[in-house]
Amino acid sequence: MVGDEWLFTVAAPERLARFGFKFGRSGVHAARTAMLTDITRLLEVADGTYQRRDYGSAVVEQNVLDKPTRKSRDLAFKHLADLYALDPRFALFRVFRNLWQVDAAGRPVLTVLLALARDAILRASASTVLDARPGAMVTREAMERALRAWGGNRFTECSLEAMAQRVNGTWTQAGYLTGHVRKIRSQPVITPENVTFALFLGYLEGRLAQRLFTSDWVRVLDLPEERLIELTQAAAQRGLLVFRRTGTVMEVRFPDYLTEQEQEWLSEQA
Repeated sequence: MVGDEWLFTVAAPERLARFGFKFGRSGVHAARTAMLTDITRLLEVADGTYQRRDYGSAVVEQNVLDKPTRKSRDLAFKHLADLYALDPRFALFRVFRNLWQVDAAGRPVLTVLLALARDAILRASASTVLDARPGAMVTREAMERALRAWGGNRFTECSLEAMAQRVNGTWTQAGYLTGHVRKIRSQPVITPENVTFALFLGYLEGRLAQRLFTSDWVRVLDLPEERLIELTQAAAQRGLLVFRRTGTVMEVRFPDYLTEQEQEWLSEQA
């Protein structure tokens, strides 16, 4: 598989943006990793009623992330909001938040899936990690080459080195890489909640039935088809989705995931 096969989405960006996807040629990884520790701490104190302003107040005014200065608190909230939306008006964050609450083991992969939907730099890094075989080394230099090929002349060598370190850090946080300096491709923990979110991302693209299981979001999970089916069945048993399989025919539905307005947008997209 070559890197340019990792498209992640071919639908109209302006339509997907209404659900919380972000496009363009930039991303939080120009300055930060996925900030797994910070998003974990923030969601520990946030309840289900929080709106974007409440997340901002928690970070900036209440300093729940223990940042040393007002400027660092402002920057932390800006980066977290850019990467995760932090706004239940967006379906991506709303569903991410709900799945986060019920699945501690799957949180690292949940974060990388949402970050991939919102950060172009992380998407550009994906092939370098996901195309590597388990046990293979993933070097910073290889990541720099991938980002240079994607970004053209937009980045200095110093910026490329820093971004490569950050994206490798994010993939390490998610469990796809292990090691501090010498990064080795590994298999992350994948849960029914992770499969649910990956299928939902494909659903928002307009995929249905078997095509849901071939989206790049599901491919990120790096599991054989039968294991994906097992985890989807487990998700259905937990009430996370509706799944029916008759022979090779499959049906997946997400009851109550979307508002009436969002469902209309999805119908327009189809």
